[in-house]
Amino acid sequence: MAKTGVKTVKVPLAGNDAAAHAMKQVNPDVVAAYPITPQTELMQAFAQFVADGEVDTELITTESEHSAMSACVGAAAAGARTMTATSANGFALMWEVLYIAASLRLPITMAVVNRALSGPINIHCDHSDSMGARDAGWMQMYAENPQEAYDLWLIAIKAAENHDVLLPAMVMYDGFIISHTMEVVEILPDEAVKEYVGPYKPAYAMLLDEKPFTVGPLDFHDYYFEHKRQEIEGTEHAPAALAEAAAEYAKISGRHYGPLESYRADDADVVMVALGSTAGTARYVVDVLREQGKAAGLMKLRTFRPFPNAEVAGALGNAKCVVVCDRVASFGAFGSPTFMEVRSALYEVPERPLVINYVYGLGGRDTGPDLLEQAFAEGFRVAETGEIKQHVGYLGVR
Repeated sequence: MAKTGVKTVKVPLAGNDAAAHAMKQVNPDVVAAYPITPQTELMQAFAQFVADGEVDTELITTESEHSAMSACVGAAAAGARTMTATSANGFALMWEVLYIAASLRLPITMAVVNRALSGPINIHCDHSDSMGARDAGWMQMYAENPQEAYDLWLIAIKAAENHDVLLPAMVMYDGFIISHTMEVVEILPDEAVKEYVGPYKPAYAMLLDEKPFTVGPLDFHDYYFEHKRQEIEGTEHAPAALAEAAAEYAKISGRHYGPLESYRADDADVVMVALGSTAGTARYVVDVLREQGKAAGLMKLRTFRPFPNAEVAGALGNAKCVVVCDRVASFGAFGSPTFMEVRSALYEVPERPLVINYVYGLGGRDTGPDLLEQAFAEGFRVAETGEIKQHVGYLGVR
């Protein structure tokens, strides 16, 4: 039972099953999807709920991921609460329609089970898929474990459907590491979830509104800029909507979710920044280093879009060195995506820390405590000497 008094049930679930269970409890109007490893089990589990009559969702099994997102756009524009899921190359096949969904201000929610983008062909985890779409106009949240995959899915729905936002949202969790790993997940009762998300009230609905309107018209230089500015405005309202949704969720679950989570970082000389499942390993390494008398800390970044600039600056501003771990390479850029965002957020801090970047775990390569200790060791060297030998390093590469 949660501290709130809401009766909960603890169930052993893998990440995919946790996300599918959240979907079942919400009972969306339409789900359109196409299978791709390691997302397949999520939609397979939800399809079983549909077959067993536990939800009355219209499940559309399409011929490709491009078609799946296109069906989601049509359903959402018609006035339906709409969801989907994908991974890696399937996510890339959706590319064109990702931008359309955001630009049409359709609050579609999607699970992205992180997997390396081909080529070469690889089915294991890194963040090259979702990070590639960081500027597509979607809200993005990264889960550390199956519990967060369940919880963040529900928070994402609430925030996306806020009429001050009206943007699609994707919840990411690491392929195989989270998607296929079973942990104990605390599940809320169905009625509590339904009350939390509430009935869907679309701002505009082609099949529900009495006054007809057009969706997706030709939009040249006369209005395109203004429509993009409106989309930016929705994004600027997203942090408040996410905070409000998270606060309401904390009341029924007892679990609090901000855009980031600090661990022993207040008095740390070196703070590591990590997303997803790696945060758990980093937390362990921080404890080991603290036992050795080293002032290490962790900042787990949960919300990547919209990026929480002020919160990041506040959490990291007292460190001497920040070590940013990215599970993706950004070819031709000065560091990887999280590094560039963190470094930018710290730019106006009066005594800003030095920032270094480590690319790790590409294609699912295991990143254990020993590798993170290496990254921390370099961070302490930078903190002590004030000298950065290289801004971007590579953990565990031969």
